Amino acid sequence: MKLTCLACGQLNRVPQERLSAGPKCATCGDALLPRRPVEVDSATLSKAMRNDGLPLVVDFWAPWCGPCRMMAPEFEKAAAALHGRARLVKLNTEADPEGGARHAIRSIPTMVKFAGGREAKRQSGAVAAGQIVAWAG
Repeated sequence: MKLTCLACGQLNRVPQERLSAGPKCATCGDALLPRRPVEVDSATLSKAMRNDGLPLVVDFWAPWCGPCRMMAPEFEKAAAALHGRARLVKLNTEADPEGGARHAIRSIPTMVKFAGGREAKRQSGAVAAGQIVAWAG
């Protein structure tokens, strides 16, 4: 299975049976399956959504957004619950407006699930961890 390192952007190949062993990036040594959401930029997001074998759930957010801040701990809980089945990442649309524009983000928070190189589903508004897990599953 291919996984893009969310820290350095390097594409890694990981045997399916080693996913539960906590694989690390061959280049930088960062965890490929973190238990917490990772902040990414639009370039890393584009590479991961095109290449990764696991679904990628992206939270498009901004620091000034109250509902985004409210949903952040729920998104963290969902990342732990979905560990090994999906990777959860965050893209700050204020710091990276191109990333939000590229994916037609019109309101925040918005979650987008990418699978097989394309958008699989989209959900706008703050939701609880259980709803995120059910939606991403």
